[in-house]
Amino acid sequence: MKLLKSSFPKIDEDICSYIESVLETSSDDFESCDDLFEAVGEVLQEMDENKNEEEIRAVCDKMYRLVKPDAGGGGGKLKLLESSVHIGQLAAEQEIGDGTGAVADSIWLKTGEEELRSVDKNKLERAEELRLKKQTKKDNTTTTKPVNKYSAREATASQVMNKAMTANGNSSTKDIFIENFDICFGEKILISGATVTLVSGRRYGFVGRNGLGKSTLLRMISSQQLYIPPHLSVLHVEQEVVGDDTRAIDSVLSCDSVREGLLEQERELQRRLNAGDSDPELSNQLTEVFSQLQLIDSDKAPARAAVILSGLGFTPEGQYAATRTYSGGWRMRLALARALFSKPDLLLLDEPTNMLDMQAVIWLERYLQTWRGTIVVVSHDRMFLDEVATDILHIHSRKIDTYRGNYSEYYHTMTEKLLNQQREYDSQMDYRKHIQEFIDKFRYNAKRATLVQSRIKALERLPVLEKVIIEPGVTLKFPEVEKMSGTILTLSEVSYRYNEESRIIFSNVDLSATMQSRICIVGENGAGKTTLLKIIMEMMDPWKGTRVAHRNLKFGYFTQHFVDQIDHRICPVEVMQKEFPGKKVEEYRRMLGQFGVTGDMALQQIDSLSGGQKSRVAFAVLCGHNPNFLVLDEPTNHLDIETIEALGSALSKFKGGVILVSHDQKLITMVCQELWVCSKGKVWSMDGGLPEYIKLVESEMVLT
Repeated sequence: MKLLKSSFPKIDEDICSYIESVLETSSDDFESCDDLFEAVGEVLQEMDENKNEEEIRAVCDKMYRLVKPDAGGGGGKLKLLESSVHIGQLAAEQEIGDGTGAVADSIWLKTGEEELRSVDKNKLERAEELRLKKQTKKDNTTTTKPVNKYSAREATASQVMNKAMTANGNSSTKDIFIENFDICFGEKILISGATVTLVSGRRYGFVGRNGLGKSTLLRMISSQQLYIPPHLSVLHVEQEVVGDDTRAIDSVLSCDSVREGLLEQERELQRRLNAGDSDPELSNQLTEVFSQLQLIDSDKAPARAAVILSGLGFTPEGQYAATRTYSGGWRMRLALARALFSKPDLLLLDEPTNMLDMQAVIWLERYLQTWRGTIVVVSHDRMFLDEVATDILHIHSRKIDTYRGNYSEYYHTMTEKLLNQQREYDSQMDYRKHIQEFIDKFRYNAKRATLVQSRIKALERLPVLEKVIIEPGVTLKFPEVEKMSGTILTLSEVSYRYNEESRIIFSNVDLSATMQSRICIVGENGAGKTTLLKIIMEMMDPWKGTRVAHRNLKFGYFTQHFVDQIDHRICPVEVMQKEFPGKKVEEYRRMLGQFGVTGDMALQQIDSLSGGQKSRVAFAVLCGHNPNFLVLDEPTNHLDIETIEALGSALSKFKGGVILVSHDQKLITMVCQELWVCSKGKVWSMDGGLPEYIKLVESEMVLT
């Protein structure tokens, strides 16, 4: 260490070696110059009593800047103990001396003064013990303090990791072990002390009630606030693709950075050859680029991208349209296509079916079943999880449990586990009560003292069982309505087109509904489902045909757009107060409570609620107007599985009519009595219901 020897010319070699070892093994622990001074300052003070504390600190500051160049100054990074030493150069420097004419001491000999200087070995040993203790603590556990990339209103994560975890970061394994982590939202603890293991090649369905932290956990993983081995690629499909002049298929192809880099090299090499560059190496380089492109099947990439886009609903013409021409929902599909094409080691999907129609959902199920990487998918679609998931992560009570199997298998296993835990808990409580009664009865009976003591010890030996926590069920309740007999809504020979030059969206639609109707409309996106709903509610006029409705018919229209329009700066009670002024707070709470918005949730800012909780608030507003006919356009987006089942049960009990547009197969099965297919310019009733429609979709997938 030139710095040490120049600052302390007579430094003892043992002390110098000690300080070098401290800097080599503990430099990561030094967060400031004060930490380094605390570690070696006392030892340096012993070397030169003429130096005061400020001078010692100045030397420590220089060493800190060398070890931690990123902390400010210090130039480039200096790798201590790894720099080569040129002995001849050192000898020459010794001969030159310090410029005063005096000859420096030989590099091979110790001076007499150095031998006379005494070193306090006890202090050196104490310093060494302190260093070893600090290093041992570091080896056992490393507490990460990730940079919070979110504002104070966003979630934060913390994690305690074994050193073995980070040591394996360069290994070839693709298994992921996220150990002992916490996630908070402000002062609210979402997850505490959880550990999740993701085995390579498994597909994990992530389930739990709205607002417990599922989406937040995915963001913590993708933003590196939770540790993922650096050699693994992670992709989180959360934000839509930015709209510009890039074609959809080119947007997908561009996410393969390796292929794009090789193609750029090929273009540059070809340009130089065409310009007359005679460098003989150019041909060799071009051959190597061709070889690498062939190795990654570059020529097959456009076809693979086209298959993915087609499966997600993009027409052949649409694949070559600019991304700016697509709506937000279609750009989210494009983001999903990019993720599927790039094949990351860990794919994180948050409600991927929300922006898809049933055809695309079924295609995605089949595609993910052959996925070779690891998937974590948050989904409310129970049947989608049954088809895709090999394992289930269940978040509840601030912890995460793992189950093998799909959703149905998980639900059966979890139910049995909770029943067994409850039986065991009840049995132990009965046993404890029986023993306690014996102890209380004979506590002061000298003849039974031995028996009492044995019972007391038996109680102490019993394991402490936690009371089984069963999440309360979700209940939704739609308002009571007055009965209206007969047909209350009729569409006759209805056709629609946007203008005289545009294509016909659908034609010759005959639809009638009563107060008992439970109609579900399915079909690919863009086929006209939402347009048909707006004609039904007289929000749009048909191009041809007639619409007739009962004079007392009152629609309640639910759409995700309505959810997004709720003022996010206020709480649910204030939302109800703005919508229905003049009522008491208790009445607003009662209206919200019918849709599961209770307790503190009713007073939380809308912005802090999950998507499903916002949807419940929207349902409360909708039903506050007492509609007698519900028109629901994709109502399950962001709802958890329990709430979807509660919605299905509530719709079945509702005394008014229901027309539903949904791709959620569970909800359709629970509610639907009539299935209307809107596709290819027509709307027709399908005999056989949902199973027959799924067969039709799968047959068309085979043909395409």
